[in-house]
Amino acid sequence: CVGCVWVGGELDVHCSWLIYLLKPFLKIFNVLVPYQGKNIPVSVSFVSKSDSETLYFNRTFSFPDKKPYRFYSRMVRLTGDDVIEFMRFNIGWRMSCFYDGKKVVLQHRGYVWQFFGLLIPLPINLLMGKGYAEEEAISDNEFRMYFEIRHRLFGKVYGYGGNFTIRGQES
Repeated sequence: CVGCVWVGGELDVHCSWLIYLLKPFLKIFNVLVPYQGKNIPVSVSFVSKSDSETLYFNRTFSFPDKKPYRFYSRMVRLTGDDVIEFMRFNIGWRMSCFYDGKKVVLQHRGYVWQFFGLLIPLPINLLMGKGYAEEEAISDNEFRMYFEIRHRLFGKVYGYGGNFTIRGQES
């Protein structure tokens, strides 16, 4: 494919009791990986086109004793540092994306539902919490990433982190 990058790595995935309660909904909406474990093999393909503001993520988590869990999303730049990562049914995590001089940071701006081109705010952060992510280069072909959702009452309810290596690329 044109504009593809393939990466592979291992992630430590954390799910709190709240995630386990919400597991049926997470599977239906395909918004988070509903399992946890250490050193979980993960492969990701990033697909983009030069004439588009959209980046597609195709993730495969390979948990032991489970069929591979695929998680698809697309990230769209609106304006400036304002981006939204959309999952199934056009549910999105809106965030500010910036480089702090050391790493790329994604800071929570809310959850939305895209309906006929309108972005409708969703009060999901009251139930789930707020997202935060960062990615930092380790070398020319390796990077570290971290993602979490933190609730103001329940603390960290979900997260994953680990290192990835670029496995292939087409432009």
